[in-house]
Amino acid sequence: MWFLIEYDRKRGEVITLRRFEENERFRAENSRLDLELQLNRAGKQHEVVLLQASSEDALRRTHRRYFEDLIELAS
Repeated sequence: MWFLIEYDRKRGEVITLRRFEENERFRAENSRLDLELQLNRAGKQHEVVLLQASSEDALRRTHRRYFEDLIELAS
């Protein structure tokens, strides 16, 4: 699966999380670009990433910083 994440660094939280099937890579890449352009036009400084993982649980384990606060990460 592909996961498109919009992350607000200042607030430390995921704004959007979209899932795409494995065979939708092209659609996911285009969605990432569209989101980056939209945020740029709006003047928002959010991080946008497109990640591949076998499941959302796997994504949450491998990219914990998007889903946990500093206290959770330190434990």
